[in-house]
Amino acid sequence: MDFKESTGLYLIAGGVILFVLAQSIFFLVKALKQGKVLGLDKKRLTNAITSSALFTIPSALSILATVIALAPSLGLVIPWVRLSVIGNLMYETTAAENAMEGLGHTGGTAVEVTDPAVFAGIAWVMTIGICFSLVLLPFIAKPLHKKFMNAGKKEEKIETEDKKENTEKKSNGIAGFIDLLTPAVFIGLIGAFVARAIAGAGKPEIFGDGAGVLSIITLVVAVIVSLIFEVIAKKFKLTWLEPFVMPIGMIVAMVVAVVAFNVLPADIAILEWRG
Repeated sequence: MDFKESTGLYLIAGGVILFVLAQSIFFLVKALKQGKVLGLDKKRLTNAITSSALFTIPSALSILATVIALAPSLGLVIPWVRLSVIGNLMYETTAAENAMEGLGHTGGTAVEVTDPAVFAGIAWVMTIGICFSLVLLPFIAKPLHKKFMNAGKKEEKIETEDKKENTEKKSNGIAGFIDLLTPAVFIGLIGAFVARAIAGAGKPEIFGDGAGVLSIITLVVAVIVSLIFEVIAKKFKLTWLEPFVMPIGMIVAMVVAVVAFNVLPADIAILEWRG
């Protein structure tokens, strides 16, 4: 049996998943009890549970797509466990690829890992890398939160021309910076992946590792499909569709890439200008 999908790993993964499910059920029961204490009727509680469950579907689709992307190199168990606990699809993929590169594994996530030592190293990097946020969060987040809130509440006095009196105005300098920081970081990550699809250098001996026809097709299709569904959601006010936009774009792009590889002439399908 493949060491990446041994019985022991499946048992460990099953235990982790059961713990996550038990934790989810525990908090669901606690929330229902608290809702009754607050006087919420059964219909409102049911609607809240239903809407929450529906909004988890897009995230689940994104996670499933990432598991499928990592499975060829790492097997099913490790991606399944990592993305079922606190894993993030952007982090897990980036951590796995960086660990593979550092450990000398060529081909990235498209090539199977056959060395148990390399596999263990990748698993440790993916696990330990994200643990620091949990360890540091209680010690760093609260003091930083207080400083940011205090900075956001600082008031500056301005003198109006009509009334010769001082008024107080909330300064949103740092608060505005915080609001922009997260989207800016996310846009930077997206920009890095887009740049790799357009001009990313790959290893010549590994097909699909560099930018080429298939990477451009995948990128363009993902962007177009996402924009189409985003416009549809806004035009017809389909708020329930908005969380599905990114997963739909990813899945359609992957399907089109597979179809293009099998339909296009071989010389065009395998063309890579940076591979």
